[in-house]
Amino acid sequence: MAAAAEVWTRPLLLLLGLVAAAGAFYVPGVAPINFHQNDPVEIKAVKLTSSRTQLPYEYYSLPFCQPSKITYKAENLGEVLRGDRIVNTPFEVLMNSEKKCEVLCPQPPAGPPPPAQPAQPTTLSRAQSRLVAERIHEDYYVHLIADNLPVATRLELYSARGPGGGPPDADPGPARRKDKDIQFEHGYRLGFVDGSKFYLHNHLAFILYYHREDVEENQEPTYRVVRFEVVPQSIRLDELKTDEKKSCILPDAANSAPQEIDPAKENQLFFTYSVHWEESDIKWASRWDTYLTMSDVQIHWFSIINSVVVVFFLSGILSMIIIRTLRKDIANYNKEDDIEDTMEESGWKLVHGDVFRPPRYPMILSSLLGSGIQLFCMILIVIFVAMLGMLSPSSRGALMTTACFLFMFMGVFGGFSAGRLYRTLKGHRWKKGALCTATLYPGVVFGICFVLNCFIWGKHSSGAVPFPTLAALLCMWFGISLPLVYLGYYFGFRKQPYDNPVRTNQIPRQIPEQRWYMNRLVGVLMAGILPFGAMFIELFFIFSAIWENQFYYLFGFLFLVFLILVVSCSQISIVMVYFQLCAEDYRWWWRIFLVSGGSAFYVLIYAVFYFVNKLDIVEFVPSLLYFGYTALMVLSFWLLTGTVGFYAAYVFVRKIYGAVKID
Repeated sequence: MAAAAEVWTRPLLLLLGLVAAAGAFYVPGVAPINFHQNDPVEIKAVKLTSSRTQLPYEYYSLPFCQPSKITYKAENLGEVLRGDRIVNTPFEVLMNSEKKCEVLCPQPPAGPPPPAQPAQPTTLSRAQSRLVAERIHEDYYVHLIADNLPVATRLELYSARGPGGGPPDADPGPARRKDKDIQFEHGYRLGFVDGSKFYLHNHLAFILYYHREDVEENQEPTYRVVRFEVVPQSIRLDELKTDEKKSCILPDAANSAPQEIDPAKENQLFFTYSVHWEESDIKWASRWDTYLTMSDVQIHWFSIINSVVVVFFLSGILSMIIIRTLRKDIANYNKEDDIEDTMEESGWKLVHGDVFRPPRYPMILSSLLGSGIQLFCMILIVIFVAMLGMLSPSSRGALMTTACFLFMFMGVFGGFSAGRLYRTLKGHRWKKGALCTATLYPGVVFGICFVLNCFIWGKHSSGAVPFPTLAALLCMWFGISLPLVYLGYYFGFRKQPYDNPVRTNQIPRQIPEQRWYMNRLVGVLMAGILPFGAMFIELFFIFSAIWENQFYYLFGFLFLVFLILVVSCSQISIVMVYFQLCAEDYRWWWRIFLVSGGSAFYVLIYAVFYFVNKLDIVEFVPSLLYFGYTALMVLSFWLLTGTVGFYAAYVFVRKIYGAVKID
């Protein structure tokens, strides 16, 4: 998931990040594939990724062995946006059939080779050698899939590698492959660096696990693939020997030298692989558990408990304000005597004639809030559907495809809310307002993404969105989202505006001088810290999933934290607008929108901290991509939280002024 290709999707991914599925779920209707003995199990390549560059590349951008015919899989929108380029490979794997050593390329001629003819090595040109060494230095990982399962490397196996750069033996044995406390990393390392030398993993020891399905008597047994592991090894093979079955014979990895790649000259090497099968008790429905249990669930529960404590703290403050202070204020205001003394005690009633005065730039405000509603609806539906297991990682690209289409279709709700609010704010140019709603936020996102995409194009990365996909996204924007926004805006503008409980005076009331703590910047810092504290632990896992090639699947936790974030933003915005009105400052429309989105400022600070302390990005283009994505994420997060806080404060203001008697 972490690829520069996600230039269009990472802001969505960062927003869609916080929830837990207690078990593994699969998309309804996805059927398992049953294999019989010696049935071919196709190994496909997805891409090359690196957390240091954030630029994915196609598998055959490096001089790997190629099959006689290269066939790319037809990909959905989400896969294209992620930078996946799924292609076939020359690995020949048969169900439950062992292979000790097979040479990949060059491809042998038709028919059996002569018995005495040794295998010929592959020659890498100087340019190819330099490119391979560069990719090894940049810490690239290779991602393969078998039966839609991604390949994984056991960390303890990888850390126990011998002098050849891999584990001491290709088959570590059952004693070392325990199911307890096993950690994996996605894909396998292209190679490793030792001082100034570069070594390539030229031998792949595949370990595939299968589950034997129950069948009736006299029927051929069926198998299902439930895990796909690889042990990458670097073994220098000056000459390959073969046995009577024409299979190659590997030397002892512990006593052989690793395969060095000298970027200054041509290199000759062999690409080989082996296949080992093991039976497993894991059933097909639970086969993704191994890949998804990469993070400590207890930490997620700690995050939830921490968030709940924050919400209870805010609820206590609100209870003190509403139950004690506010009810006392309303009771005193409704008395017919001692009105002047009451007005001196509290000032929020004094601004009743100005509290609903339309703010400056009502069209822009309503347009931003409409985009916020559009984002809110999209995120809520996506997280809820993902929590039910319908957008699991097994359905590759489904999360991004669903998010993109839902954002387009939610334009009708964003347009409706923006149109009705614009009319409430005494707006008259509804057509211009609808155009502003449909183009302001999406236009900013598209513009930044297009600029970033040009840099990715310059790097020849598979993460660059192809022109046909770019045209399709533009067609979706102008053909689906914009008409739906216009439709919703039209009906929202025609609908009765929100009924404010008090009339607005013709002459604005003078605003007294405000204390320092009522400054807008101070308000942003104060209002943002508590909602951010309710979700910052989960934010770490989201950043890891986005920038470090990890899976994120805990959408149950994410749904809970999303609800907590909504509640905390609503509560803090009510507190802030109450303090502002008590200070006799009735200009709350824009202020509360900015202040309630203050947690986005802390997200920006955390993103900078994560970049400095967790990532090893030093080049210009990856840094530009990171901060470009971060800017989009912060903007989207500000719109989301600001919209939630604004509508919570608006409901609160209408309620309190509707509860008092106004002369």
